[in-house]
Amino acid sequence: MNRIKNKFLALTAVLMLVGIGVSEAQTVELTLKDALNYAVKNNINVRKARLAIERGRYKTAEVRAQALPQLTGSGSLGYSPIIGQLVVDTLIFQMGRAWNSSVGVQFSQQLFNQQVFTGLKASQASEDYYKLNAELSEEQIIEQVSGTYYQILLNRELLTVIDTNIKNTSSIERTITDQYRNGLARKIDLDRVKVSLTNLRTQLDQLNNAIIQQENQLKYYMGMPVKTEITIPEMQLTNLILNAALTDTVNYSGRTEFQIIKKQEDLLNLQKKAYTAEYYPTLSLTSNYTYTGMSNKFDLYKSGGDSYWYDESSIGISLRIPIFDGFATRSRVRQAKIDLLENKEDQRNVIQSLNLANENAKIQIKNNLNTINAQKANVKLAEEVYYSTQNNYKNGLATLTDLLDAENSLTDAQNSYNQALLNYKIAEIQLLKSNGNIKSLLN
Repeated sequence: MNRIKNKFLALTAVLMLVGIGVSEAQTVELTLKDALNYAVKNNINVRKARLAIERGRYKTAEVRAQALPQLTGSGSLGYSPIIGQLVVDTLIFQMGRAWNSSVGVQFSQQLFNQQVFTGLKASQASEDYYKLNAELSEEQIIEQVSGTYYQILLNRELLTVIDTNIKNTSSIERTITDQYRNGLARKIDLDRVKVSLTNLRTQLDQLNNAIIQQENQLKYYMGMPVKTEITIPEMQLTNLILNAALTDTVNYSGRTEFQIIKKQEDLLNLQKKAYTAEYYPTLSLTSNYTYTGMSNKFDLYKSGGDSYWYDESSIGISLRIPIFDGFATRSRVRQAKIDLLENKEDQRNVIQSLNLANENAKIQIKNNLNTINAQKANVKLAEEVYYSTQNNYKNGLATLTDLLDAENSLTDAQNSYNQALLNYKIAEIQLLKSNGNIKSLLN
């Protein structure tokens, strides 16, 4: 009985420890840096891009195999119900016997095949292409995660503003309720405040739901289980550093998109060379060895039977010279030239889009800096107006409409200021992306 009790207590203790571990594992505190580093390791698209790199290595090994020696074995067993005969003048010879069997091995080695050699270069270039695609996937997920993270911070600021407004409006409601009871306020004024308070609480609920949805979206981008509980450290948008470095030029060589399009040009050039290589002759070394047995009975594999076995081998060089293929090769080469011309146009388009993104990001940053400074002063002014109107209302020098209008103006100013901060950070992300420096957010 004691043994059973001890086992039960031990099992209970283990379950409690496991439960604590799971509880702790389900709550994760995420700074922006943590979120980004987690995302580049666990995002599904990034992981698939890394798998593509592995696939590229195997494709290279597959192409390389064509340049290595090829060795194959073969075997056969046959029965001839009617055996052919060879007639030479008046002599008749039986051609073989009823049962025939053979085993052999064949060897071949490419001595010269320009298509194989070009294909090997193309497969190695493809590995680099897959690596660049993986880098692009990382940059895209960094952009998505950082944008969503800042949006959550903005909504938290909006939540604080609404919560403050609820407290202020609740205070006004209590004051007007007392005044109404004493016959010093109208019922319509009390109803207006209640309506305003209800609207604020509804906005608060909607914003809380929006934050939860954005946190789920953030976890999805990161590749984190959606049911995982996360906490984002308290941070005000006003504390974010606004230090984007504006440059007049874009470093195209540092942009992954441009590197990818250039790598595609390399692959297209190699494809053109592979088509051109179809004009070249191919030379290969071949050899084989065969061991053949014949018998009139099925005793080929018995010692002392009626079977007769003999072997043969050959070594040679095989030369293949293309002469005329109906201009098929010429058509493929011309198609490859068109593909290269299209790639040049794609390069021009990428350069223009990079310039456009860079210029737009710089414009957005400058505009938002101006907006931030203007809205910062506007918030200060709106606060002064609100507190002055609130004081006048208490002293009977301002109407309820004046007070509610001043409160709405303060809310709009605070929201505009926070939105300008968010817009600045989003523009900063776009600027880092256009300069090829978005991975600096990981550090």
